[in-house]
Amino acid sequence: MRGYFGIGADRINKAANVGALMRTAHAFGASFIFTVNETYDRQALKSADTSGATSNLPYYRFDDAEALMLPRGCALVGVEITDDAVELPSFHHPKCAAYIMGPERGELDPALVARCDHVVRIPTRFSINVGLAGALVMFDRLLCMGQFAPRPHRPGGPTEPTPVPTFGTPLWVRKQRRRDREAAARKAAQPQDDAGA
Repeated sequence: MRGYFGIGADRINKAANVGALMRTAHAFGASFIFTVNETYDRQALKSADTSGATSNLPYYRFDDAEALMLPRGCALVGVEITDDAVELPSFHHPKCAAYIMGPERGELDPALVARCDHVVRIPTRFSINVGLAGALVMFDRLLCMGQFAPRPHRPGGPTEPTPVPTFGTPLWVRKQRRRDREAAARKAAQPQDDAGA
């Protein structure tokens, strides 16, 4: 799978929730984790984050929306229940993305929403736990971006093998072919000397 992703939470205040989110991010292969204006008990996080995600992944803490820094080319994707949000099953994930979850019993900071390149919503009847919402987003990203055998139309496992990644001709070979074609075209366009002159 090409690209990378990170995931974080805005104003999260329960260590168990942030620990579950970070542990799940670690399991799904996140490249980094982050929080914005968190208020959870950092000591309690150790018992909630049983995979040691904060020791094994880059972990960034930002004071507010303005302080949030992402790598160049990394799209910020807000996960929030809004009228104009794209439903998660219909969303095409960016190759490089950072997902930001809202706080418990609250909404994403409007300043963060303004910074988002995309806002998605999980099609549930009501808001769900931050850790569970993060797991659903990461699983959907894996389905969208990963290489898996196609689902069969009947119940059961796949009937076709997982597609093997194919790579085109190396870039240097394609460039050389293009140069050869251009040289041949230039040669054909040049006037030829008359043989009888």
